[in-house]
Amino acid sequence: MPDEGAVGLLDTNILILRRWIVAESLPESMAISAVTLAELSAGVHLVEGDDAAARAERVRRTDVLQRVESEFDPIPFDAEAARAFGRISAAVRNRGRTPRRRIADLMIASVSTAAGLPLYTTNPDDFAGLDGIVRVVPVPRPDPH
Repeated sequence: MPDEGAVGLLDTNILILRRWIVAESLPESMAISAVTLAELSAGVHLVEGDDAAARAERVRRTDVLQRVESEFDPIPFDAEAARAFGRISAAVRNRGRTPRRRIADLMIASVSTAAGLPLYTTNPDDFAGLDGIVRVVPVPRPDPH
């Protein structure tokens, strides 16, 4: 359970699943990265097809994006985050993983590090090997169905 009065950066998956996540699993004050906004925006446009299911998925993703845009003022990916990204990429490579495969995740982690905020995620394994660089707070993954 987060510390009383804690501020945390939310990973993109938290925002997608937020209505099913137990509120006590999240920080009292929540922030997001501009990278998360970019991921959500891209997600709307990456839905393929024009059948009813594709249209419904586009509407669902647009709803999440619009809610996030209205609720948060995202923290930018700035020069400090860029420096953290270098350290994080090296740490990922040193674990035998490829940084390019999860570039958005690593950029979000970089913003978290630069801002001095813990990163709340339902996918803590995405940040394995970043101990001492990124403070990851695992959030139980809900079943939205």
